[in-house]
Amino acid sequence: MAIAAVDADDRVNQLVLLTERLTDLIAKEALAFENRRPHEAARYVEETAKLANVYRHESMRVRANVALIEAARPELRQRLKRATEAFDAVLARQATERLPVSRTYMPTLFVNIVGRKAA
Repeated sequence: MAIAAVDADDRVNQLVLLTERLTDLIAKEALAFENRRPHEAARYVEETAKLANVYRHESMRVRANVALIEAARPELRQRLKRATEAFDAVLARQATERLPVSRTYMPTLFVNIVGRKAA
């Protein structure tokens, strides 16, 4: 599944929404494990897996063709950068706390790509 965007602004906006939702789901899973309630984490597994696959796919697409997001407005690129930083923080915390991970997440590259033009 790929993001179908009409232009760079639309693509970046969709990437922000995707990244924020994935961050929220991973944080909820982590909280459930921290509270020793893995059965609560199970309710997020399917959606998280689907979104993680989309995220991985879109990360690779953007890495291969930065032009997909380069033309987006600077404020949208900044939103993506902030969303990606939050995503990275949740993943780092999960790794630091040694919480169970039911799948692997591709390290993010949106901060680096977006940061080039938005800085």
